[in-house]
Amino acid sequence: MNSVQSQGTALVTGASSGIGAVYAERLAARGFDLLLVARDEQRLEAAASKLRSDHGIKVEVLKADLTQKADVLQLEQRLRSDSSISLLLNNAGVAADGLLANADLDQLERMIQLNITAVTRLAAAAAAGFTKAGRGTIINIASVVALFPERFNATYSASKAYVLSLTQSLNAELDGTGVKIQAVLPGVTRTEIWERSGIDASQIPADMVMEAGEMVDAALSGLDQGELITIPSLPDAADWNAFVAVRLVMAPNLSKSKAAARYR
Repeated sequence: MNSVQSQGTALVTGASSGIGAVYAERLAARGFDLLLVARDEQRLEAAASKLRSDHGIKVEVLKADLTQKADVLQLEQRLRSDSSISLLLNNAGVAADGLLANADLDQLERMIQLNITAVTRLAAAAAAGFTKAGRGTIINIASVVALFPERFNATYSASKAYVLSLTQSLNAELDGTGVKIQAVLPGVTRTEIWERSGIDASQIPADMVMEAGEMVDAALSGLDQGELITIPSLPDAADWNAFVAVRLVMAPNLSKSKAAARYR
């Protein structure tokens, strides 16, 4: 294992439970110090104490609500100014249930703030700091609904499609800088997100639900293998490569001076 000094600090949002808590443990085991961010300071402190004891690392806790701009700006400034931070896990997010036409739009606006705006601002700050240092890793947690939006809530699916697109675009911008980036697209994962969004996860077939530890271990393996996009449950990576290939085939015809013949 590399020394703690060589790994630097991993900033983990949504670190108090679920996917974020598992990532924190796995990154600690890899020798990262941790900056754990979430709204529930009591749970963060309990997790931090155990991580320090188990792994002998430094763990800092920061209470923040990333639906609040002031809290996002505080974290953004930390990313820009703290050269010890070498990994950003953009994990904090929330789901929603129900039809868009019937939705609580204030609730959806808060979801967009968390799933899109905060993710963008933190990724931008990390990209700036990491590019300056010539190293670093940005991991954005998206979702398979980015590829299959018809199967889930419209706004949540769209927010995760945004995270996927942001990661792909940012990857091109970061080419040659020494900064790595990855989008992880989990399927249904056993976390508290379902209960919080009013969805009864017990109605989902068991063979569709992955444990958070299994998901995170697969995602980190994908990162180690240099994957830009990791879909933990997809058996054959060739399927994703074929999806990308079709998109690239269309690329030369997406912007032309004349409309396609079928529209004339």
